[in-house]
Amino acid sequence: MRILGLDVGTKTVGVAVSDPLCVIARGVTTIERVGIRKDCGKIIDYIREFDCCTVVIGLPLSLDGSDSVQTEKVREFRHMLENKLRSSGPLSSVKIEWQDERYSTAEAEEVLIDANMSREDRKKIIDRQAAIVILQRYLDRISG
Repeated sequence: MRILGLDVGTKTVGVAVSDPLCVIARGVTTIERVGIRKDCGKIIDYIREFDCCTVVIGLPLSLDGSDSVQTEKVREFRHMLENKLRSSGPLSSVKIEWQDERYSTAEAEEVLIDANMSREDRKKIIDRQAAIVILQRYLDRISG
């Protein structure tokens, strides 16, 4: 089974998935947000497609570790996803975990700059790359 990683933003959701051994994260896509119910429905499609047992969501804490406005929005997203998973029958056993996402976008940006990617191209995939960073941190933590 695999693990799905999410970077939930206001306009997009970056999606990453682990390899079957849960060692390496790779990017899947960036979903344009249209509404929390539909967005969660798309995430469930990816959970099914990749046969995921766990979803890791980046928790956007402030630098001092406190909640922010975005933290509450991401908590709401998780709650909706949990409800949809519970009502879906076979996916009700999928676990949802938090991963601190502080500095994940900066780290993702650095990787893309090191790859000599233009600013315009970076903008298109930064959320997917941040999802990779979030998921890889989680994979490293559970293997450790």
